[in-house]
Amino acid sequence: MSPLLYYALPALGSYVMLSFFFLRRPRLLHTPWVPAFRPRLGAHRGGSGERLENTMEAMENSMAQRADLLELDCHLTRDGVVVVSHDKNLFRQTGVNRDVGSLNFEDLPLLKEELEVYFSPGHFARGADRHMVRLEDLFRRFPRTPMSVEVKERNEELIYKIAGLVRHYDRNEITIWASEKSSIMKKCKAANPEMPTSFTLSRGFWVLLFYYLGLLPFISIPEKFLICFLPTIINRTYFPFSRSGLNQLAAVVAKWLIMRKSLIQHLQQRGVQVVFWCLNEESDFEAAFNLGATGVITDYPTALRCYLDSRGPPALAS
Repeated sequence: MSPLLYYALPALGSYVMLSFFFLRRPRLLHTPWVPAFRPRLGAHRGGSGERLENTMEAMENSMAQRADLLELDCHLTRDGVVVVSHDKNLFRQTGVNRDVGSLNFEDLPLLKEELEVYFSPGHFARGADRHMVRLEDLFRRFPRTPMSVEVKERNEELIYKIAGLVRHYDRNEITIWASEKSSIMKKCKAANPEMPTSFTLSRGFWVLLFYYLGLLPFISIPEKFLICFLPTIINRTYFPFSRSGLNQLAAVVAKWLIMRKSLIQHLQQRGVQVVFWCLNEESDFEAAFNLGATGVITDYPTALRCYLDSRGPPALAS
């Protein structure tokens, strides 16, 4: 054996053992976050499978099913109103080919009478309420209901208005900053650092890399939520790529990388709550909770409520 291997192999073996030890016992190195709430039932776009997405009617319906979290996206109108809308352009939702930012709030068109449920292709939602709502209206109507607010654009006025509304309605601990882009999340945290944050795409990739390198137990994690898609929904309800071959490859790779119970348990023990989206079938609910997820975001809050009630109360985290 060469002198290099003589020292390297024992060092590598010790590192692997320490990494495995602290992966299972992270509280020996880190003080876990104490969550202000635990979202088991999250309503995607307010519950867009049962009522028209992001309407007050959809939110009311989800709250009737005892939703723990309302998931939504926001954009800014021309007159500076923070409006709840998944899309920047209104054509899919209303049939009017205008951007939210090109219209005053009072001039926003009504939603279509029915909208296809994105994560349940071929299924449509309908509702009596076709009006878009202001974020402030939701804060007033549901003052203590946790919400995840996703920001898709690098719009500082939008970000600071959301941050100001959260402060005004005393919702710092129960309103989550969400964005796929780290550059946007940086601005969100600067606007209101008291709000909990979720992982961006790049931060999620880094966590996976650290996990497989054995470094995860030794790094700090400022985020409090990992809101992640469940890989098993690819090719059934989620098609991230235009080519079927790429979707099949993505499903296999993502399932192998993400669906690791030891990873999710480690994050949970450190106070990082893992929530899977967007799940609309009981088999997916089962897969998520069997992995140890805190909760699930769904288009169908009634179906998820029935599933949760059939399982009984959640086990207390150790």
